[in-house]
Amino acid sequence: MNPSLSAILLALGARDAIVGVDEWSARSQPGLEGLPQVGGLASPDLEGVVALRPDLVVLVASFEQRDFRARLAEVGIPVRELSPTAFDEVLESILALGDAVGRRAAAEERVAAIRRARREVEAAVSGRPRPRTVVVLQREPLFVVGRSNFIDEMLGSAGGQNLGAELGDSYPRVALEWLAARAPEVILDSSTDPTPAREYWQRLPSLPAVRSERVVELGPGVATLPGPWLDRALWTLARALHGDALGRDAP
Repeated sequence: MNPSLSAILLALGARDAIVGVDEWSARSQPGLEGLPQVGGLASPDLEGVVALRPDLVVLVASFEQRDFRARLAEVGIPVRELSPTAFDEVLESILALGDAVGRRAAAEERVAAIRRARREVEAAVSGRPRPRTVVVLQREPLFVVGRSNFIDEMLGSAGGQNLGAELGDSYPRVALEWLAARAPEVILDSSTDPTPAREYWQRLPSLPAVRSERVVELGPGVATLPGPWLDRALWTLARALHGDALGRDAP
């Protein structure tokens, strides 16, 4: 019942274990074609889930799905609630799902690859300037990456200074005035807006990131999905922040 969890199962080679998915997973995860859809993240379809007779329903802890979990328990369907918020929690989710579908070895390999990539990225950017960075999740209204989440942790490992971390929330809504005052040197845009990122941010030419053409379009989910490919995400962030300075051998 979550795109990140669906992506993990696919990465572990467990497509055959999935009997139904939420609507967002169906839209965002190639490889789930033809599976029954059982509602949205905020509007799960209890009857649809019950009809599939699953051995286990896996979801992410959230206010919207709290009632859904209770209703599943009432009808006797086992539920596993995961919380892939922090970096290590994402890795724990990979291992937990690996155990659930008999893919523990594959899960351990995936986690090892992610941990190895983090060490390599941190070594590659060691001693380099840490540009003042904002990660944009949504443009209008403007939401950015704050603190206490896996993206903030990866940005630190990739050699960036997350300006949004000064705010209290994990994914705060901010005003353009805040953005202008913080004067980011790099904007990493992961929004779903169809307007190209560099074109969109030209409306704020005073921003150092715009003046120096350091606006990078990550694309939705490239580095913001708490899923199985955080190793790729770490290198994506490092290249976005440091470019050719990483050398030709960087993945």
